[in-house]
Amino acid sequence: MRQKKILAVVTNQATYGASKHRTGLWLGELVHFYDKAVKDGHTVDVVSPAGGEVPLDPRSLGRLFADRTVRSYLADPAFMAALKATASVADVDPGDYSTIFFTGGHGTMWDFPDNADLRRTAQAIYAGGGIVSSVCHGACALINLQDADGNPLVQNRTVTGFPTVEERLAGVKSRVPFLLEDELRAKGAKYVRSTVPMTPHAVRDGRLITGQNPVSTKAVSDLILAALAETE
Repeated sequence: MRQKKILAVVTNQATYGASKHRTGLWLGELVHFYDKAVKDGHTVDVVSPAGGEVPLDPRSLGRLFADRTVRSYLADPAFMAALKATASVADVDPGDYSTIFFTGGHGTMWDFPDNADLRRTAQAIYAGGGIVSSVCHGACALINLQDADGNPLVQNRTVTGFPTVEERLAGVKSRVPFLLEDELRAKGAKYVRSTVPMTPHAVRDGRLITGQNPVSTKAVSDLILAALAETE
């Protein structure tokens, strides 16, 4: 049987809504997952809601966050060119994928929650026995997902994502259109987070796997790869 691939979803949103403040993909959340998955023998396709260019959050490129792995991908012409011409999620066949991984960055708060093609794709992968996963603000994509019975996918499930306390610490609480932690709780999720802000935290609830913040990407990646290994 042909091994199914992993679908990584990134944002197209370059600003905090209509403001001038720049955001976009938090690059490390893609490349740390991508690097681990590829080295583990998986094929990862990167798509976005609208297709085309992926803006990068400027703060994710600073010396504090751009570690050696991030810098190596920034220096890879082919990888960076691919981020300027992503396919649209509307054009992929969910049946080709074992896993969908929603990356973060504040841009996702605008183009993930209400995108019908993202919902269709993620729900199809999950209904087919696949994994739905996210890190940080990527969990915005989970808010409106439903299970086969029409209930919120996160209802009564243990999940995490970027918490309100970290929005405050990041200095952007006043810029965001909603608070992710509140939205997940409103859908019936058992929301959890690290007791110490800005530290790694990842949780697995069956085939639903989530990470709290950028520094949780490696931890959530390990949970995803372990879950995939169980099916091989």
